[in-house]
Amino acid sequence: MSKVTVRYWAAAKAAARVPEESVEAATLAEALDAVVSGRTPDDPLRNVLARSSFLVNATPVGRAAKESVLLDDGAVVEVLPPFAGG
Repeated sequence: MSKVTVRYWAAAKAAARVPEESVEAATLAEALDAVVSGRTPDDPLRNVLARSSFLVNATPVGRAAKESVLLDDGAVVEVLPPFAGG
């Protein structure tokens, strides 16, 4: 397992109630599971994560399966919720 930082932006930051947190995870899927573990099933962060895009070390994840995105020790995962406006 790697120690990774998960950073939240905009609505994700509001839902998480923290700007970032550290978790132990080997994949993006494990990191996302770790940040919601201990939260209630109706916690708003779960809904935001389901609609968000992700960057790992500034590289877009795109449509890759979250289980296939490996995380190195020290990786930074950015959670980018959908943005409106223009």
